[in-house]
Amino acid sequence: MLSRAAALSSQSTKTLVALARATATSAANNAAASSPDTSIVRPVRQEPGKVRHGFIPEEWFQAFYNKTGVTGPYTFLFTLSTYLVSKEVYILEHEYYSGLSLAIMWIAGIKILGPKLANVLDKQVDNIEKEWNEGRVQEKASLEGSIADEEKAQWSFEGQNFLIAAKRENVALQLEASYRERLALAYQAVKNRLDYQLEKANAERRISQRNLVEFVVARVKASITPDQEKQNINKCIADLALLAKA
Repeated sequence: MLSRAAALSSQSTKTLVALARATATSAANNAAASSPDTSIVRPVRQEPGKVRHGFIPEEWFQAFYNKTGVTGPYTFLFTLSTYLVSKEVYILEHEYYSGLSLAIMWIAGIKILGPKLANVLDKQVDNIEKEWNEGRVQEKASLEGSIADEEKAQWSFEGQNFLIAAKRENVALQLEASYRERLALAYQAVKNRLDYQLEKANAERRISQRNLVEFVVARVKASITPDQEKQNINKCIADLALLAKA
């Protein structure tokens, strides 16, 4: 009977596993359909629930605690086992002892081989997670490099703007210098013309003055008679003599 119970339990376990896989698959498909992201869903480590004595879920004990207290589950198990055996509902035949032997080997395998197998599986999961993390780190580094290149390109573009502004300012300075040079040339040309007119007027005035002086001197010389000239000379000699005596 124990083998039948084990078979039934194994079948129910397989059914539960299949149902859990179908549920997980449908949930993943629904998430993929609802989300526009096409990235691959990572495997998430599933931690088993808390159990007692290696196979009894903790929730079964918690269900008894509210009504029977701490000893309720054990009392129920002992009472049920005694009832089944005493009423021969469950007969202790050769299958019972075979199942007992299998249970002992099963427990021994779990206690001895379980930790080693768990370590191997944990290492495989860690390796898978490490591979996923390496890909993510590499992709992150690549994206950071792209961002840095883009920032550098933007910085270079800003430098080009500064260079264009400097060139425009340089051209404006050249235009200003050319304008001032042409303005200075125009000023110098006007000044030269004005200086020419001034020199011309001064020359005409000097010539007029000289001609006027020569005309006056000629007229004065013409009006002086020889007697007047002799008298003037005598008077000058007399003045010189007085000056010499003084």
